Amino acid sequence: MIEYHNPEAKTAIESIPYQLSATIQGCNAINIGFLANGFPDSESFLQQLDSAMRELEPGIGGFLYNKGNASIPASEELLAEIGGKCSAVVAAYGH
Repeated sequence: MIEYHNPEAKTAIESIPYQLSATIQGCNAINIGFLANGFPDSESFLQQLDSAMRELEPGIGGFLYNKGNASIPASEELLAEIGGKCSAVVAAYGH
């Protein structure tokens, strides 16, 4: 018999819902940034995600970015470029 363990611990910190969003479904045109973290294949993964999303919503314009190093935050210049072109961002992090 297989038993599963839920790794979520109880916490005293109040959960705050994420408030940022972008309407994508049914949108005629929206630019989405895909920010790779620098890990191997993070760009390939996001390219596949971009392609799949475009199949579902042809109005999506995708822009691929790579911060190049997973251990540092994205630079202010990169964030400014993304913010100037995109209404939403999908960020890849972790392995």
